Parts: sequence; structure tokens; C-alpha cells
Amino acid sequence: MTINKNEVLQWIGAVLIIGGHALNSVGPSAYPWNIVSFVVGTAMFTWWAYRVTNKPQLTVNVISIAIMGVGLYKAWG
Repeated sequence: MTINKNEVLQWIGAVLIIGGHALNSVGPSAYPWNIVSFVVGTAMFTWWAYRVTNKPQLTVNVISIAIMGVGLYKAWG
């Protein structure tokens, strides 16, 4: 059985982004862990987009991580 690294990256990213949405539904008590989940999930998708040269998705992910970085700085900075 061959493990497709690109599939693994996409699925890890998907699970973590869904986790971020679930944490958002909890409310303010999940802050900043919702953002952490989104950052890690989006980082997985960014890595995937780089590997498969999907430039539009790479652009969206890099901008998303920058925005979430501001949120984490606000939370912990």
C-alpha cells in the first residue's frame, strides 16, 4: 500500500480546519485554540498547494495564515 503524501496533507488540513470551525461554535472560551487549529490546518493546505503547484490555493492560504497570525499576536502578544 502506497501512502499518497498529498492526500494525507489535504486530509490533515481538512480535519484541522473543521476542528477550527467546531471550536468557533463553542464561543469565546475556545479562543485562541480555534485560530491555532485553523493555522495548522491551513499550513497543511499551503504545503499541499506548494507541492502540487496550485497557485490560487497557495495565495489564499498564505493570506489566511497572515491574517490568523495577526489574531494570534493579538491573543498572545
